[in-house]
Amino acid sequence: MEKIQHKNVTVNGIKMHVAEIGEGPAVLFLHGFPELWYSWRHQLLYFSNKGYRTIAPDLRGYGDTEVPSEISSYTAFHIVGDLIALLDILDLEKVFLVGHDWGALIAWFFCLFRPDRIKALVNLSVELRPRNPLRKPIDCLRELLGDDYYMCRFQKPGEVEEEFASIDTAKLMIGFLTSRDTRPPCIPKEIGFHQAFAQLPATLPSWLTQEDVNYYVEKLNKTGFTGGLNYYRNMDKNWELTAPFSGCKIQVPTKFVVGELDLTYHIPGIKEYIHNGGFKKEVPSLEEVVVMDGAAHFINQEKPDEINAHIYDFIQKF
Repeated sequence: MEKIQHKNVTVNGIKMHVAEIGEGPAVLFLHGFPELWYSWRHQLLYFSNKGYRTIAPDLRGYGDTEVPSEISSYTAFHIVGDLIALLDILDLEKVFLVGHDWGALIAWFFCLFRPDRIKALVNLSVELRPRNPLRKPIDCLRELLGDDYYMCRFQKPGEVEEEFASIDTAKLMIGFLTSRDTRPPCIPKEIGFHQAFAQLPATLPSWLTQEDVNYYVEKLNKTGFTGGLNYYRNMDKNWELTAPFSGCKIQVPTKFVVGELDLTYHIPGIKEYIHNGGFKKEVPSLEEVVVMDGAAHFINQEKPDEINAHIYDFIQKF
């Protein structure tokens, strides 16, 4: 870990922290919520030893990257704009792209907006869902899963931040990272997130150390959760802004990996969409879909060796 280099660069009007190690073809890793570059620690070391230049930024609003105050500063265009600027600063014409959770969503947008900068994509956990031209995404989620669904709960500025502030950050992170509940997370206000994180494992799983938890806690206690939550608060705005792209397909060579116990895989209709042709229709260059037995949501940390092999087996072909 000590060999990983850290630097701060100015991209798209903000300061961005970037972790980097290795030389060779570049692989850009995009983390999700509520994570950091650190989520890719295993991949950075593995792929640098395999002859790749590995790059993992703290995305806008996270960690040691700047946290803009305006909710409107967190659209997909802002975040992809940050990444394009990063590639330009690093003098990289094209990269392999790997995303997880919100990082996967941003990776889909990246490939939609600027496929010319991507050699191939490996996305984890979050599939591409087609844009419904008639309904905003939050309205669709409310109809499907109700007002208590966590993405709907995240919409009101300050409300969830207040709940999170009443919970020890270490408990929050352990709760997020170790959950193996496949049910859609619905948290009624009268119960609150405090109750949702009341039952934690007696001991940390073998893949998560106290040192790992402490790193997340240090950074989240500094920045808070608002930056990450603002990604969710721009879901409807992203829908509006991407109207010109409605019907466009992802043409980048793609591999998709999801855990069998990932809650995203158990949202009603998703399995059928992934396996019965809908996903392939939206991503014509989708070459592989892998469902990992026994793995939950944070698969790049829970099963690093298997994920490393899945990524390497795909990108080494290009």
